[in-house]
Amino acid sequence: MPEQNKTPVNSEKNNKPREIRNNAHEPMKKNGVINITQEEYDALKAQAKEAAGNLERFMRAQAEFENTRKRLERQNQDFVKFANEGIIIELLNILDDLGRTIEVAQGKHQDLTAFLKGVEMILAHLYDMLKEHGVKPIESQGKIFDPYYHEALMQVEDASLPEHTIVEELQKGYLMHERVIRTAKVKVSKHAVKENKDIIEKE
Repeated sequence: MPEQNKTPVNSEKNNKPREIRNNAHEPMKKNGVINITQEEYDALKAQAKEAAGNLERFMRAQAEFENTRKRLERQNQDFVKFANEGIIIELLNILDDLGRTIEVAQGKHQDLTAFLKGVEMILAHLYDMLKEHGVKPIESQGKIFDPYYHEALMQVEDASLPEHTIVEELQKGYLMHERVIRTAKVKVSKHAVKENKDIIEKE
């Protein structure tokens, strides 16, 4: 049989159309300009519009957050500044009562007993105001000394009382919502120290 002419296969030529087919959907670049289809252009345009909208919403949210932060900061400063306003107003009313009582006493329009009665009423008003704000005195007289509530300034020997009994309150202590805001200054009892003495017998 005669031999058939075999033409060598040019793999580069055969591969070139395949490369063109694989890149059929990629943008064509010519003279530095990328050519895209109308569909791709519309998709990019829609994405750019969405991104611009997202940026605008982000900037608006950031501005609202900053305004809220500044408003809360001002409110906190005002709260700290005026937190004791109600207490101060009540104290001013008590000062007014005390001032009027002193003026009447200086004018000699009432005797000492009436003056003292007026002072007692003012103190009662003051204690009521403190009680409304959760402040109450620490009971100390006759109690056993407790370093959490009391501060001992003096000691006195007294065998008739248990040791460390509070015999006198030198300055009243106070609690605020059950927390000590000022310890009571007190005088406490102690027992006499017995000294052992050696008895020396003389011969």
